[in-house]
Amino acid sequence: MKLLTNYLTLLSFLLLVSLPTSALAQTTESESEEKPVPDPTEFVSEHTGSFNGERIDYRVTAGETYLQNAEGEPTASIFSFDYVAEDEENRPVTFVWNGGPGSSSNWLHMGGYGPKRIVVPSDAEHPGAAPYTIKDAPETILDVTDMVFVDPVGTGFSRAIGKGEKEGFWGLTEDADSMAAFIAQWLTENNRWNSPVFLLGESFGTTRAAAVAKVLLDDYVINVNGIVFVSQALDYQGSTPYVDDNIISYITYIPTMAATAWYHGKVDNSGDFEAFIQQSREFATQELLPALFEGNLLSDEKRAELVSELQRFTGLSKEYIERVDLRINAFRFAKELRRDEGVAVGLLDSRYTKDERDDVAASPREDAARAISPAYKASLMHYMRNELGIDWGRTYLNPADPELSGKWRWSPKPEGQTWEPHYVNTAPDLAAVLRSNPALKVMVGSGYYDLVTPFFDAEYTLNRHGIASDDIIYRYYHGGHMMYVHEPARKALLEDTRQFIQRQAGTTD
Repeated sequence: MKLLTNYLTLLSFLLLVSLPTSALAQTTESESEEKPVPDPTEFVSEHTGSFNGERIDYRVTAGETYLQNAEGEPTASIFSFDYVAEDEENRPVTFVWNGGPGSSSNWLHMGGYGPKRIVVPSDAEHPGAAPYTIKDAPETILDVTDMVFVDPVGTGFSRAIGKGEKEGFWGLTEDADSMAAFIAQWLTENNRWNSPVFLLGESFGTTRAAAVAKVLLDDYVINVNGIVFVSQALDYQGSTPYVDDNIISYITYIPTMAATAWYHGKVDNSGDFEAFIQQSREFATQELLPALFEGNLLSDEKRAELVSELQRFTGLSKEYIERVDLRINAFRFAKELRRDEGVAVGLLDSRYTKDERDDVAASPREDAARAISPAYKASLMHYMRNELGIDWGRTYLNPADPELSGKWRWSPKPEGQTWEPHYVNTAPDLAAVLRSNPALKVMVGSGYYDLVTPFFDAEYTLNRHGIASDDIIYRYYHGGHMMYVHEPARKALLEDTRQFIQRQAGTTD
């Protein structure tokens, strides 16, 4: 009897094991079947506004554009906010994106170029908590160009779909390819192939813009009319101060540190600001750069002279400058400038300050300028729901997909090919496009108080690489990385952009 019981128990166990195995096979087979991709989602609303004194009726289409693989299968949903004036054919269209990589278009959308704007203190004071003020932005450029604010895959509402894998869009080359594909698809779907095309990016968005311009020309035979760089970042050597032997960064940051020290009253600021900044440029390239190349061959007399000049431009003590061997790390500068007050200045915008807990740390633990982030996020979420009618269950990723940063591929080579690592640099892409398209010009907008992408680095980068000086138009603003936070800078940036687009599109009155 005991033997029979054991046999039945074993038989029951085998049946139980076999049934789940069969069910698992069916489940696996079922799960391997792709879910059907629904039609693209879009939200359309009609609006009227006055921009630069001109009344404009415009439509906002906030929705998805599907990218496809060679077999015509969907791989990605790119979500964009399209501002298109009614009943006007062949108007210029400007494709706008932020950077990161991993940033949605929130910043330029709600702070820089959108028809509505978040109001934060212009003097770099903390914006506080909600409710925030959202106002019309009549100074924006909708009177001269349609605008398409683009969120790359893994940001905003944009996702990999169907046959696509999100990692397949997260890389220097992959990102440029997907953004160029989106632009070509958008031009086709909206019948805009004969419209003047402009690219406008901020920070890594400028890295992207240079690369996208080349992909558009090489793969889609599209010439762009103009590119606007907001806080240029094409060659990363000049904006990488945390690498000890990177001599270039000890030069490119000097003028920004001088501007910051001037703003905070740590140097003699009784004279002319522009003259002081020009002197800092000349000192950095004509005095400091040769000295850093000399290294330990530098004479004691020359070294003492350089220490005094560095103190004059940066406001740091001679003792500190001696200790760092004339090599001032810009991120450490943000902590050192007002260390005696227990205050760190911002990196994205060195006008901002923060009283940090650790007063002896080498560099700031957090960026004081990020104080504006909650205001920008809240304003976009409110605007989408209440004015654009976007009521969707999908999460708006701002910040981005948490896996994006760690899985981003900086290598410009295809997967599997070897690559000797070097600083990211898409300036050669820009140079190639400028040579192929003589009509193309680039406007570069830089903030004096940007310790992330310094304005002198923009000059250093774009004055090399075989780029003609006539192809670059430099504009400077008394703000930081997001210079449009400062109200006078925002208005100046918009007017400079308006004039640039009109000139490049041939629509100047």
